[in-house]
Amino acid sequence: IDFVLVYEDESKHASEKKGSQRRREFFEGSLMNLGVELEAAQSVMDEKLVYVKVHVPFEVLCTYAEVLHIKLPIQPNDLAQQSSTYNCFTRHFYPSEDVIAKEPDFFTAPFRKDQLKCFYVKDREQFFTPAVRSRMAYYILSRAPYDVKGSMKKFGISKLLDGGVYKAAYPLHDSRFNVKSKEPGCPNERFLLYNEWAHPKSFYKMQPLDLIRKYFGEKIGIYFAWLGFYTVMLTLAAAVGLGCFIYGYTTRESSTWSKEVCDPQIGGEIIMCPQCDKICPYWRLNTTCESSKEKEKVPHTACGKCMRVSCGISTVLFWVLLIIASVVGVIVYRLAMFITFSAKLRSDLKYSKELEPFKEYVTPQMATSITSSIISFIIIMILNNVYEKVAIWITDFELPRTKTEYENSLTLKMFLFQFVNYYSSCFYIAFFKGKVVGYPGKPVYWFGAFRNEECDPGGCLTELTTQLSIIMTGKAVWNNIQEVLLPWVKNLIFRHCTQVGSEKVIPRWEQDYQLQPIGKLGLFYEYLEMVIQFGFVTLFVASFPLAPLLALFNNLCEIRVDAWKFTTQSRRVVPEKAQDIGAWQPILQGVAILAVATNAAIIAFTSDMIPRLVYYWAFSVSPYSDGSEHTMTGFINSSLSIFYIDHFNNESRPTVDTPYWFNNITTCR
Repeated sequence: IDFVLVYEDESKHASEKKGSQRRREFFEGSLMNLGVELEAAQSVMDEKLVYVKVHVPFEVLCTYAEVLHIKLPIQPNDLAQQSSTYNCFTRHFYPSEDVIAKEPDFFTAPFRKDQLKCFYVKDREQFFTPAVRSRMAYYILSRAPYDVKGSMKKFGISKLLDGGVYKAAYPLHDSRFNVKSKEPGCPNERFLLYNEWAHPKSFYKMQPLDLIRKYFGEKIGIYFAWLGFYTVMLTLAAAVGLGCFIYGYTTRESSTWSKEVCDPQIGGEIIMCPQCDKICPYWRLNTTCESSKEKEKVPHTACGKCMRVSCGISTVLFWVLLIIASVVGVIVYRLAMFITFSAKLRSDLKYSKELEPFKEYVTPQMATSITSSIISFIIIMILNNVYEKVAIWITDFELPRTKTEYENSLTLKMFLFQFVNYYSSCFYIAFFKGKVVGYPGKPVYWFGAFRNEECDPGGCLTELTTQLSIIMTGKAVWNNIQEVLLPWVKNLIFRHCTQVGSEKVIPRWEQDYQLQPIGKLGLFYEYLEMVIQFGFVTLFVASFPLAPLLALFNNLCEIRVDAWKFTTQSRRVVPEKAQDIGAWQPILQGVAILAVATNAAIIAFTSDMIPRLVYYWAFSVSPYSDGSEHTMTGFINSSLSIFYIDHFNNESRPTVDTPYWFNNITTCR
């Protein structure tokens, strides 16, 4: 059985759909005219369902193998393979060859029917693998006509699926995923993939890519090969990032700079100016001691197509502007809530005994950052669902000529939406927040009402780290819920609602019908998820060196989750030919190039690495300082400007009671 078609027998209903039945009969007649054999079987679970089993004979397969230029074996490869010491080390991480036999290596050539004798045909039934047979069967189904009106011919199984003529079309899994084959010469490849690839116990093993390609086709194989390579690269990046984090944490604990901020005699004596108008009090620098220690170092007519593309571009721009508007809304929330937290948070913590231990950690900046990051994440996830439908609608409206054009166009739109949606708030914190704030006597206002927010004295990198960690973690958890929990629950409910007596044997085609269908876009969302993650890992890694480590943990789970989903919870994927990862490659290259610029800008403008280096090498020694050794002593004092309290105007002068430690000081920093 190379393919299965499922439809609902309209004769079981009072109102029979003659049109659907006519198109179905025409379509199946076209298939039989092409030499395809069909056999209908009534469902044992639902009397209304009919399963049409599609079998493509060997002669027909040979015809379409020549049409599709499929490469097939000529003779076994007799060249000696070179081994290395590297293979001796890695062979322990590969599945045992006693379990998954090594695929034989052949010299291949594009198939020609008239040269059949030149090809290695040991067994006519196994000359074409199941994946190749399913691919050619789907090619025939996609081009068989189902209606003719005058000179116009309508064809393709996809149109019949969209119109409800058929309920499903899929190739079959070879057997159950949790039952080992009892036939020695016929291994259960699905069981092998589940046991040696998708099962959690195999998390440390390399992927059996040859068997994956053989069972699911080249496109799935390329995806998992790329995902495995990306995970290996993340391992190296995670090791470097973890080393940087540990080094930075251990050194900054003993650094003079952190000691000055936390020292009651230095940071405790530096009086900072209010951070909002009237209702915010003066405060001591050492209240930000803990956040300072988190700080990181580093259509087919020209006119019609033009009209459609113009409409598509304008729609994309509209939705991008809508994303930016949502970011502005979150910024306004930050400005308003910072004023509220500044006025009430400290007093609430002071009079609450339960929250007293958190008083030194919960600052107005931290509370505003965490709540706004959570709100940003919720908005992102809501808008993602909308953007997906909008991007698909725009791409459909443009009428791409080929499937490749369709996928490339949709990929570009979805990535643009996701890029602006996920990264806009991070770009704001990294490059715009705290850059234009004015000074205490004349602050800068948003919309004439909200005073522009400043960075924490420890810098904006702490807040950027908070934003990245919340969005990255929340996105990973949500995606795993969607990929693991939802398919499992849907299959469980379907099996419960369609239970049959134990005396009935459910055939393979009905068991597969109960599984979740693979969407039209196939691997699109898998690539999109990984590319967005790649952006988080590269664009802002200077502020969050642990991002590669989090991504590594996520990808180790992602490989097994995707393997489990494809092997156990989904119908078998229609095999497709592919040479590379397509339009995602230039997108990844573009993100990598942009990451160089963003990280350089973070180091230069967002962090205080350069001011600290200048102070250490130039201003901490004579003639600017009395000391002769390079030191960071005095850096805090030199980096804060002085403001005379008498220069406050009436609109911004604090009206709250001055703290008991204020002692009529005339300046703030």
